Formats: sequence, C-alpha cells, structure tokens
Amino acid sequence: MDLSSLDVFRAVAAAGSVTRAAAALDRAPSNVTTRIRSLEDDLGAALFLRDGKRMTLTAEGETFLGFALRLLALEAEARSAVRPGVPAGRLRLGAMESTAASRLPAPLARYHAAYPDVALELVTGTSRDLAARVREHDLDCALIAALPGEEGATGLDPALEAAPVFAEDLLLVAPPGHGAITGPDDVGPDTLAVLPAGCTYRALAEAWLQGGRAGRRPLRRMELASYDAMLACVAAGVAVAAVPASVLDLRPGLAGLVTAPIARLPTLLIRRKGYRSAAFEALKAMLAPSHQQA
Repeated sequence: MDLSSLDVFRAVAAAGSVTRAAAALDRAPSNVTTRIRSLEDDLGAALFLRDGKRMTLTAEGETFLGFALRLLALEAEARSAVRPGVPAGRLRLGAMESTAASRLPAPLARYHAAYPDVALELVTGTSRDLAARVREHDLDCALIAALPGEEGATGLDPALEAAPVFAEDLLLVAPPGHGAITGPDDVGPDTLAVLPAGCTYRALAEAWLQGGRAGRRPLRRMELASYDAMLACVAAGVAVAAVPASVLDLRPGLAGLVTAPIARLPTLLIRRKGYRSAAFEALKAMLAPSHQQA
C-alpha cells in the first residue's frame, strides 16, 4: 500500500470505471488495473465488483475508501505544512446550494486568478452533511449555517472551528397576492417547500411556522432538490418556502412574491481543529467581511 495506489483507488471509486479513472490520472488503463489488483492482494479483500467495464465498491471497498480519503487528505496537509505561505495543491470546499449560487461566484473567480496553483473542488450539500464531511476528512472546509443553541458557541461539533464570513437574512416567501405576513399565524398555505433534512434554513422555518399553528392542520412538507423548484411551487401558489434574501436577489422576475423575515444568521467557514494549509488561509482571507467590503 502506498499513497499513489490510494490515489488510483480513489479515482476508480469516483469514476466507476478504470478507463475514466485512467484518463483523469493520465495513466494507462493497464497501470490502473495493476495498481488496483496489487492493492486488493495486499489487503486480502476485493475492493470492487466488476461488471464488464463498470466498477462498483464492495462493502470492504466502501470501508476502505474512508481511510484512503483521510490518508490522502493528511498527505496534502503535510505538503502544505512544509510550504507555508504558498497556496498550492488541492482544496476541497463544501457549500450550501444558496451560498454557492449567490455568494461564491465572484470571490472564487478572484481566488482562481490569484492562486492558479490551487485545484479548488466545490461540492454542495446541507449544513449538517457538510459539517460531517469536514469532520470525516472528506472535505477540507465548508460554508454552513449553524442552528442557534446547538452544541458550542457556534452550534458546531467540538472537533470543528468556525469563522463567520457572510450574514444572511432568511425570508419566508409566500405566493403573489398573499396578505401581509407579520407572524406565523398569517401564513396561508399549509405546505412548506423544503430542501432535504439537515438544512439549517429548513429547521428554522419549521420551528417558526410551528409556533403559530395551534388549531390548524399539521404542517406538510414538500421536499425538493433546489431553490428553483421551491420558488416555482411558491409562485404556483401551492406552498411557502424559506429562502435567503441573497437567493431572491438573483431572481428579479419573482418580485411579486410576498416575504417576511424569519431570522438573520451568519454563514460560517468551518474546518477541522488543527487543519492548516496556505490554500485555506488564502480562501479565508478572500471571504473575510473586510475583503468583501474592499
């Protein structure tokens, strides 16, 4: 077992194919196949199920993937530690969908121009899932919203640390023609369009609406995959939704929707305690509120 073999294993697991992994790694397919077979022989376990050219992880492969990702992440941290002040290598950033769409395009464009030697990988997800992936070394850092009152001062797992970078105004959005909303009792539709469980904005909206539903039908949830789908349901009059104001600002054609403030809360840039890299520090500086105002 060596780090090069672990990187080959990671690539095949991600691509699901030796051919695609070989292309991504700029290796010959025969070399990739040999590496995988050698790794399986060394471990004494089959890591992949082979169905023609398709490669899917076995149960043992799923288990080993977690360890492989941690070892590769530690290698990247070690390289960064001996080259302080030089942003380079890979940086794996997670972000909420709303943040990726409304807050990141401009700063990430500046980051790429300033630090071309950094391979920045961006994935989206819910706050809860992103925090778990950072804790498990699957991501280096992430932008999340933490529920007030959760564990710790920022609502985080003790293994993580955070810095606020954005302030978001979370709005309840109702269909056009809905009356003014001064509180949860004024909300007409009994259906809340939501993102998957683990979304902080969903949890805040559910708690806010539940506070004014005495004597009414239970709140129904319509789980959707994106804010575009949620807003389409609101515009059609079948649901309400909780949406950051920055997301609505990207869609001026939806100006007729009725809105009411739910909460103002920070977006946090999180990392594992002890994680250090020049690439991360450069990103943190670029996302800092003082830089945004410059």
